[in-house]
Amino acid sequence: MPSEHSRSVHTTWLYTLSSVVFFVGFFVGFVALIMLEAYSNAPSALGAALIVLQLVAGAALIRFCWFLQVGRGGGLPGAAWTIALFVPAVTAWVLGLFSPGYELIAATSLWAACCLVVCLMPKPWRWPALGASAIVFVAHPVIATVALDAPFPYATGGSAWAISIYALTLPFMLLSSLWWWEIVVELDRHRRSAAELAVTQERLRFASDLHDIQGHHLQVISLKSELAERLLERDPVAAREHIHEVRLIAKEALEATRSLVAGYRQVSLADELENAREVLTAAGAECELRLGELPTDATTRSALASVVREATTNILRHSAATRVSIVLSRGTGAGRCELVIANDGASAEAVRGSGAAASGLAGLRERLAAVGGTIETSTDASSARFELRVSVPVAAEVTA
Repeated sequence: MPSEHSRSVHTTWLYTLSSVVFFVGFFVGFVALIMLEAYSNAPSALGAALIVLQLVAGAALIRFCWFLQVGRGGGLPGAAWTIALFVPAVTAWVLGLFSPGYELIAATSLWAACCLVVCLMPKPWRWPALGASAIVFVAHPVIATVALDAPFPYATGGSAWAISIYALTLPFMLLSSLWWWEIVVELDRHRRSAAELAVTQERLRFASDLHDIQGHHLQVISLKSELAERLLERDPVAAREHIHEVRLIAKEALEATRSLVAGYRQVSLADELENAREVLTAAGAECELRLGELPTDATTRSALASVVREATTNILRHSAATRVSIVLSRGTGAGRCELVIANDGASAEAVRGSGAAASGLAGLRERLAAVGGTIETSTDASSARFELRVSVPVAAEVTA
């Protein structure tokens, strides 16, 4: 089933096509009626042939309107269609030179055909071609008047002026209609691009969250499994407790993954801070946790929780820290919250700013940028100290 947007674009094209067909069809019919009037005043074989050619050319003109869907400068269709468009129009133009009373009106089909073709030509050629077509259109009554020794059409009645005015508006109506159609197509293209970008961003967000969840829990499982393995012979009771915790953590990871897939997972900043202290302490590091006022804004909490989770995972994976400090406080700037995480066991990769840890920080930097936050890192090679400083805006008042 086509989408609502696709149906809207298709409806817009049908409206544009209907307008163009109506304008061209009315022009063809109007000229045909003037030809019938001229034929009734002076019946002739050439007059009858001109009327037939006018109707055939009109049918070709209306059919050619469907090719305008490619927009201005979209290129001509097959040669057969272009030939079928011009053959009756050119024939009528030539026969009109030898038919008294048909000056100017015999050139209208060729003029309309040129206007349709000009719409599909590249922009640099469009206006020169339209100018040349106008010269051919105006030249017809001049040549016919001289050849037939007949009065000039504009001096004999009002039909010539009416045809000329209508003919003058034809190219502008076609080009403006196609301009409007191109706008609709361009808007639809941007809408599709925005939808694809939104899907891509959601996939990246999901992948990032899944990486955070699985990486954090798997790191803790690996750590506790290693402790259990070491304590298995000398302290079976402690080893059993660690194995039990591994089972609980694996279950928690599974539930978190399911919640994430279902789209219901909400990151808790308080839980992440407490988990970070417990995990780092279990890994043998002394963790100092100093918390000021926690932000109440859900977006800010989620961003800071992601930072805590990623930083904790990086410390476990890429450092040999013995002391870790996590400080959350109101920033020096108005309406901002600041999180500082430091450890004394920075690896060589962290000092150089390379490796997997740097890749994780790059992901955090992108996520924080989306909420107006900033992230800075500093290292001290002499003391192996690594500090991560994050500042995020607070959209609402904070509470303890």
